[in-house]
Amino acid sequence: MTNTQNSNANSKKIACGICGILIGCLGIHKFILGYNTEGLVMLLVSILTCFIAAPVMGIIGLIEGIIYLTKSDEEFNSTYIAAKKGWF
Repeated sequence: MTNTQNSNANSKKIACGICGILIGCLGIHKFILGYNTEGLVMLLVSILTCFIAAPVMGIIGLIEGIIYLTKSDEEFNSTYIAAKKGWF
């Protein structure tokens, strides 16, 4: 991986982690990674249930945000950038 790609992946890691922790119920962290289907699922579940299911989506986002921030850069790149693992 080049230095530019590594820095881009690291900034995605930080942005996804923070968004997952703070606004995880909306699935914004999924959209940042390019996981449009997963992000849309989280967003629609929250909105279509009039935010009744938002706490569940928020807990999923919180867990994913913590996972993103605690993984090493290499693990994050191989798991979420290269392998495109959608959930957890």
